Amino acid sequence: MALELVGKLIKTLPEVSGQSQKGPWSKQEFVLETLDSQYPKKVCLTAWGEKVNDLKQFATGDTLKATFSAESREYNDRWYTELRAFRIEIAEGEAAAPSAPAGGGYSSRPAQSAPASAPSKPAAASFNSAFDDDESNDLPF
Repeated sequence: MALELVGKLIKTLPEVSGQSQKGPWSKQEFVLETLDSQYPKKVCLTAWGEKVNDLKQFATGDTLKATFSAESREYNDRWYTELRAFRIEIAEGEAAAPSAPAGGGYSSRPAQSAPASAPSKPAAASFNSAFDDDESNDLPF
């Protein structure tokens, strides 16, 4: 399952490396901030192996597109989720600056005004007249 995320690189965490039975390994986590204008989210992703070197070519503040997979593991009755980036590149064109509608992500329609010939006083008067003490206006139930 491949997922994509476009965001601004806000932090690159220190590289971690080690030795396993299969050989040396390295990983580096980085944080992208989504481009949502009203509620941006920070997402931590992990680059493994040669992707660590790919990550070094980007600077803080660059707008990136990360293609990643999500996987979870259980350890001591707790679940841990990792977002493993397998493609990291500079976001281009429209993907770098998605056009979000004004008004917090909701498209706004122009307010519909009442016709100029419809006065608001009679409407208020007819609304209030529904609550008078006239028993002929009672509902049948």
